[in-house]
Amino acid sequence: MTHVEQPVPDLDQRSDRASMRDVISAYVSLTKPRVIELLLLTTVPVMFFAAQGVPGVGLVAATVVGGIFSAGSASVFNCVYDRDIDEQMRRTRRRALPRHVVTPAAALIFGSVLAVLSVVVLGFFVNWLSAGLSLAANAFYVFVYTMLLKRRTTQNIVWGGIAGCFPTLIGWTAVTGSVSWEPLILFMVVFFWTPPHTWALALRYREDYAQVDVPMLPVVRSARHVGGQIVAYSWVMVATSLLMWPLASTGWLYPVAAIALGAVFLVQAHQLHARAKGTEDLTKIRPMQLFHSSNLYLSLLFVALAVDPLLR
Repeated sequence: MTHVEQPVPDLDQRSDRASMRDVISAYVSLTKPRVIELLLLTTVPVMFFAAQGVPGVGLVAATVVGGIFSAGSASVFNCVYDRDIDEQMRRTRRRALPRHVVTPAAALIFGSVLAVLSVVVLGFFVNWLSAGLSLAANAFYVFVYTMLLKRRTTQNIVWGGIAGCFPTLIGWTAVTGSVSWEPLILFMVVFFWTPPHTWALALRYREDYAQVDVPMLPVVRSARHVGGQIVAYSWVMVATSLLMWPLASTGWLYPVAAIALGAVFLVQAHQLHARAKGTEDLTKIRPMQLFHSSNLYLSLLFVALAVDPLLR
């Protein structure tokens, strides 16, 4: 049998393909996919609850796509504005702009295109109220949090976190076309969840934030103080989550999940506070334990919200 040698791709061609993959990956990373996942996790379950069952597949798809474009756009603009400090922070220095894989001008165009697409998709395929709320969330994150609050106040994430609460309203209005008490309660749950979640992460990377003069609470106050604030916000968050039961007439699953998940969260918040007393050693405080648990808490709480009406 005659052996026929296969042509070997030219080295430059392989390099070009690798480079193209790197560039595509860089653009995707600018949108912060993990943040998008979390935002969608507070959008789609609300749609199920608003529909008291399974919403239309097309409606869910349009809301998800529009939400991805909107959240991705806000993240891109954030990366462009923060590229100076991202270059100096260990947690962010491998992002696309600090590595100069994407230029700031190209990123701005990319973010602008995503913003326009989000409004078009949500406006024409969902409704204009949802599109307006999505645009407001994008603008709030970029102009209020990123440009105004982040580098000026320890309350940056408290008020800046409002942008991340909008998906509860967007999911609800996508189904109902109006705003009511239910999504506002869920809005406040996410509002009170954001500081414990973010301060735990900021505690882990406080040296990074200190190096670039971003006054996150763990940079300017002791770990014990941060732990106390985390406990306070956690209690209010759990209490707010329980308001859904009497005010939204949920079934049995949601309040059971809210109580069980809230109890676990509170125990972990108190444990972090206890570990932070008398020490600044992060290996003893272990803030990332609460950070990862906070993601699980919010995920399971909203899954319970989505499943609740299906069991009635």
